[in-house]
Amino acid sequence: MSNKRSAEGLVALVTGASRGIGAAIARRLAAEGAEVGIVARSMDAHPHLPGTLRQTALDIRALGGRAVALPGDLSDALTRRRIIEDALGRLGRVDILVNNASAAFYMPFERYSEKRYRVAFEINVRAPFDLTQGLLPGMRDRKRGWILNISANTARHPEAPDYDDFQRQGGGLLYGMTKAALDRFSSGLAAEVYGEGISVNSLMPVAAVRTPGAEALGLLPEDPALVEPLEVTVEAALAMCTGAPGAISGRIVTTRQILDELGRAPRTLDGLADFVE
Repeated sequence: MSNKRSAEGLVALVTGASRGIGAAIARRLAAEGAEVGIVARSMDAHPHLPGTLRQTALDIRALGGRAVALPGDLSDALTRRRIIEDALGRLGRVDILVNNASAAFYMPFERYSEKRYRVAFEINVRAPFDLTQGLLPGMRDRKRGWILNISANTARHPEAPDYDDFQRQGGGLLYGMTKAALDRFSSGLAAEVYGEGISVNSLMPVAAVRTPGAEALGLLPEDPALVEPLEVTVEAALAMCTGAPGAISGRIVTTRQILDELGRAPRTLDGLADFVE
């Protein structure tokens, strides 16, 4: 096995990096040699969920990596513009953009308020759109870049007439709408930058991902077969954020699908050992 780390010399920006999938992807990219800018609403603790942007930065630095914390509310357009400027100013460039931050509301259709609708689209659709629009020109100039949008299985259409209880009771409609829009954005942009050395993809976990936040909110199904280890999600994300520029692009895939396709097994979150499920 080569001693060269897969993200050596690259610069990454990861949103939603205070906890869960985003924090784990940021740490793994740092372990693989990337300088990482990390974005979340605040440096401080969430009132109900574990993890902070400050802790993610400390974890990355403990690996010997460089972390630049960029706190800000991604639902605000002016803040998104400031994050782009700060990322370029403090990191110099961005080679890898991971749009992971998301707002998920689970409730029946009639209960969605205008505010929830607006926040869901601002964070899940507009933020990836704006951040990509601000960082893509540099990638095009360098003819190298990786844009990964973290999608969700809720983007898939429910299959009639055998709707499961989750679909019947109402839950993923708004979240699924926004993630479906994100998938279409990914495939459309991949077509526009085809042949320019830039990868644009959407990645969706096969099932609910076992993160501290999901456990704290009681969102994990009781059936273990419906729960995906965080290491699987992170390995798939790493595979799509490194490698030959533009080699894998225009894909809307599940984590297991891309790992099987590449013949790649998940490793621990520090990248030092094989992960045993």
